[in-house]
Amino acid sequence: MSKTSSVIDDRKSKAERIQSKGGQLYPTGYRVDNRIIELLERFAETDAEALEKESNTYTIAGRILSRRDFGKASFIHVKDGTGAIQAYIRKDKISSEKFEMFKLLDIGDFIGMTGPLFRTRTQELTLMAEDLALLSKSMRPLPEKWHGLTDVETRYRQRYLDLIMNDEVKRVFVLRSRIIQGVRTFFVEKGFLEVETPMMQPIPGGATARPFKTFHNALGMNLYLRVAPELYLKRLVVGGLERVFEINRNFRNEGISVKHNPEFTMLEFYMAYATYEDLMALTEELFNQLVMEVFGQTTIEYQGQSIDFAPPWPRIRLLDALREMGGVKEEVFESREAAAAFARSHEIGLEESDGKGEILTKIFDHMVEPQLINPTFVTGYPTEVSPLSRRSEEDPDTVDRFELFIGGREIANAFNELNDPVDQRQRFEAQVALREAGDKEAQFMDQDYISALEYGMPPTAGEGIGIDRVVMLLTDMPSIRDVILFPHMRPKGI
Repeated sequence: MSKTSSVIDDRKSKAERIQSKGGQLYPTGYRVDNRIIELLERFAETDAEALEKESNTYTIAGRILSRRDFGKASFIHVKDGTGAIQAYIRKDKISSEKFEMFKLLDIGDFIGMTGPLFRTRTQELTLMAEDLALLSKSMRPLPEKWHGLTDVETRYRQRYLDLIMNDEVKRVFVLRSRIIQGVRTFFVEKGFLEVETPMMQPIPGGATARPFKTFHNALGMNLYLRVAPELYLKRLVVGGLERVFEINRNFRNEGISVKHNPEFTMLEFYMAYATYEDLMALTEELFNQLVMEVFGQTTIEYQGQSIDFAPPWPRIRLLDALREMGGVKEEVFESREAAAAFARSHEIGLEESDGKGEILTKIFDHMVEPQLINPTFVTGYPTEVSPLSRRSEEDPDTVDRFELFIGGREIANAFNELNDPVDQRQRFEAQVALREAGDKEAQFMDQDYISALEYGMPPTAGEGIGIDRVVMLLTDMPSIRDVILFPHMRPKGI
């Protein structure tokens, strides 16, 4: 019999003994008058003598994290959602029935207690239990205290244990919530309307990505989990909602890495009568506000690198970045063949369908992106890799678009939206040709979206920001799995 099985059997035996004495293992509800953090903060400076003069009692509830038994008395530490505090259980302070029940409790059980506060000889703030109740019996042992929960696979698969054992993990997800709330408040105060668009779509669009496919029985039709909300949000701009944003999930049937999870959170927003240059200024303001709220300064540390968010941020065209930062010679830009040969010489994977613009973009991703540590806007993307972007009037081979890079990875993508239905149809047709040639990430033809454009969409700029990657930056986490509560993983043994 394994050690864990033996412990579980022992806990089951204790549970049966509690029930035989009329106790409940999982009672309904419990009135909690005090959160632990409130007590820790309120009495942080109160000495032992002042506490003795207090006549108040306090009622808390939480999980037992440790216990030290001394026959007729015990010290335990109890943790709720805000913090942990020591409690003292003494046989002569509570009823004999409850003391006998307490002896059957284990680390991991939830209990409720009422009593006054005092300080021990070591000056630790402690609750003297005068009443005690079992609120939930734990049948499995928690990971060992001193070893903690260090196995990465277990931490991700059993996030509930990770949250119990690692306060830093909880801090990350509390901060994630604050960051998302800060983003939401920023856009609402700028006059944007928060909306929700379909997660299941008859035609997946808005991004070059492989979708997940499902089937709706009642409608008798295929549906796709969305790869992006873009085309629906722009339909709303056509309908007169001139400033809209959505914070929600996207789904892409792609590989898993430290930067990718098939289900992830995106912010997308669209602003009529604006240009991508306007969105650069808006993005600088958004990040500056978030960083100041979290850190109180514009410089942060991410994975040992200092990142300065103080605006204005550098702006560089993609081809210039290849020349100046990637060391790419001018002849590489002259033809597809020259670009492909350069890419292969640097072991950059290519597809037969890749055009020159796609190849140059892949070279940029490989040779320049990792160098972009401080926030940097990269502009001048090739038209062929931007099927929804408006062409540049100065150079039709490029589009009015930027990508934002921070910490060596892409954080945001924005452009002047293509609102010419004829041009958009041609771009879709090019994507369909790529799909028919075997590119499973190429976009579909969306006739309804073209029809929407034919009703007229005002000049509009839009942007998508990866929320998970922003949270990684602001919490100093190396992997996207560290900022997603339940990341997707292979089944055990595969």
